[in-house]
Amino acid sequence: MSIQVLKGADLLAHTAALRAVYVAAFCAPPWNEDAEKAVAFVGRLPMNVRRPGFTAALAFAGEELTGFATAWTTLAPFPTDRCYPQAAAGLGSDQTASWLCGAREIEELAVRPDAHGRGIAADLLEAVTADAPEGRSWLLTSVQSTRAMAFYRRQGWTQATHPSPDGKGIVVFLSPRHPARAFAAQPL
Repeated sequence: MSIQVLKGADLLAHTAALRAVYVAAFCAPPWNEDAEKAVAFVGRLPMNVRRPGFTAALAFAGEELTGFATAWTTLAPFPTDRCYPQAAAGLGSDQTASWLCGAREIEELAVRPDAHGRGIAADLLEAVTADAPEGRSWLLTSVQSTRAMAFYRRQGWTQATHPSPDGKGIVVFLSPRHPARAFAAQPL
């Protein structure tokens, strides 16, 4: 297995393979996304590769793409689309601005199910966060995937928000080198 780090539009040469990995990773349980989400993901790529701090890591087994991660710098003001309002509500406006804005945001991390258990996800995560400003990286994940939650914890990431009382929604994780991780509220 080899990891290749890309910093911009070079990623677009891999669009078809990225879509295939996305479908394999997210259109099955626990995510159960429909194929339209994969279409939307690749549709956002041309815009995303132009974001400040954009970084992608691709995992290859020979010539075959087995996984990828994409990330960029979260700009201020904090975004208000997609799942961002849940993150901001969980942290509060001051912590959202100081902990997440200016930090490396992991947008996607996907590994083909037939490649699980080989350390690929950990290598991809490290590759896109290695040069994060001041070690500040963060991500959102759904509490629906206990496997993803456990994975991030094993990698030393700290859960900084907690799901709603009904146990649904998203949570924010801070990277092992994020200076604010010591201040994150721990679950009861």
